[in-house]
Amino acid sequence: MDKKYIIGVIVAVIAIIGVGAFALGGGHTEHAANELVACVAAHGEEPEFGFDPMHGWGYHDSGTEPLIQSTILKRDKDNNFVNDLATDYDISSDFKKYTVTIRDDVNFTDGSKLTANDVAFSYNKSKELGEGADLSSLKEVKADGNKVVFTLEKPDSTFINKLTDVGIVPEANYNEDSYGQNPIGSGPYKLAQWDKGQQFILEKNPDYYGKEPCFDKITNLFLDPDAAFAAVKNGDVDIAEVPVAYANETVDGYHMEYFDSIDVRGISLPTQMDEGKLSEDNITIGNNVTGDPAIREALTVGIDRQALLDGALNGYGDVNYNGVADQLGWSFETDYKDGDVDKAKSVLAAAGWNDTDNDGIVDKDGQKASFSIYYNSAASERQAIAVAVAEQAKEIGIEIEPVGGSWDDIDPVKYSQGVVWGFGSADPMEIEHQYDSRVAAVGYDNPGALNDTAVDSLIDAAMAQETNSSYATWSQAAQQATSHNPFLWIGTMDYTYFVSDDLDISNSTHLIYPHGGDIWGNIYDWNRINETATE
Repeated sequence: MDKKYIIGVIVAVIAIIGVGAFALGGGHTEHAANELVACVAAHGEEPEFGFDPMHGWGYHDSGTEPLIQSTILKRDKDNNFVNDLATDYDISSDFKKYTVTIRDDVNFTDGSKLTANDVAFSYNKSKELGEGADLSSLKEVKADGNKVVFTLEKPDSTFINKLTDVGIVPEANYNEDSYGQNPIGSGPYKLAQWDKGQQFILEKNPDYYGKEPCFDKITNLFLDPDAAFAAVKNGDVDIAEVPVAYANETVDGYHMEYFDSIDVRGISLPTQMDEGKLSEDNITIGNNVTGDPAIREALTVGIDRQALLDGALNGYGDVNYNGVADQLGWSFETDYKDGDVDKAKSVLAAAGWNDTDNDGIVDKDGQKASFSIYYNSAASERQAIAVAVAEQAKEIGIEIEPVGGSWDDIDPVKYSQGVVWGFGSADPMEIEHQYDSRVAAVGYDNPGALNDTAVDSLIDAAMAQETNSSYATWSQAAQQATSHNPFLWIGTMDYTYFVSDDLDISNSTHLIYPHGGDIWGNIYDWNRINETATE
């Protein structure tokens, strides 16, 4: 029997058995030097619709590496745009038309030629489904020979970011119902096997036009955090992403790799009072506690973010006060000191919030300063943040109930209670999603329902400016928005991986980490330090 097949069976069994099997020990699982076994979540959870970019595969806030498909542009380690399928592109002076020339030497894995028609089809289908890249400003996209012409509804200098966001599929062989299980692409790898709930296996695409990766085969296991750490201890994986709770552990044969990120955590605080207003999806908007600006300000100045990160994230993160990571061109400094409990109490008292019944919780006009913060219970760091904020809030007289659940549980209250969110994109359009009143309480956009026309005007101005020049305006928009405290920003989180000592993942060439991460972004540079060690 083929050795590769045996390995695939072994790792599948490992994934099924889980923690219990790992606890029994069993030694190191051998595999060839040109094969890689991983347990990482660079694209979030296992894709519900499979490996279909039209349903969001490969997109996680600024285009993570889809592996199976090609994209028009990619980013390099310095966050600059570089060509992938594109050989050239032109942007009109009014930022309403983007014209891209597509290379003519690329084939899909079924042998068919990739053309500009496939690129246009992919973007039209992605816009139609609306499950990945934000193509809301796109009016139409058409192929013209070897060129693709994107025409926008309005000026949008951020649209260049979208040229990294959509994996290209073949128009002739695309089926919305089945493509995700049997994807045809032109990327560095092709899907060999997908055992739902257990693993997927990729094999190198021998016809790939770009830099050839070292590894012929990648097996990625779907394991929960405990099982992933057990797999490391048992020597069954080459690399595993683990929560920061495990980051201080040591395992023979492995070292820890840390990657800072632009992945910021913050808690939305409804900015409006509950006056019976409903969203277009009939979800209540507003909260009679957080709708008072004094409550939001008190939390913003009273919470000690460094203490919170030291506890909730074991110190593997950086304090953030404004939702924009320091690595981004539109970041800015804030001028207040946090962890100031006395100031928080004085802000509340000045606004009429006082503890009239001496129970430790302030009230105003019969309303207790009490509300809930919801978090996705599948994300341990979000739970830790919610609990830590609740504990600190008690000191300033605000009662917060942390509530865990699925996104189905969170959706009905996302505009009326606090929610722990994750953001982080190399596309400044994130500012629009967080604060623009024109998308307030639409899907996951502007959950605090902030309504400030000055913010909207600054966003429009930024979108009509050249990309680098626009960063100062995006920064102004974010500063204006954060003056209302629609989010209690906490900090950016680090990504932590156990990596086998014989594996070099080329830390120096890693791409910027968006929300969701992108451990595969520089897979072309990964290699074995000592190939004979694993043969």
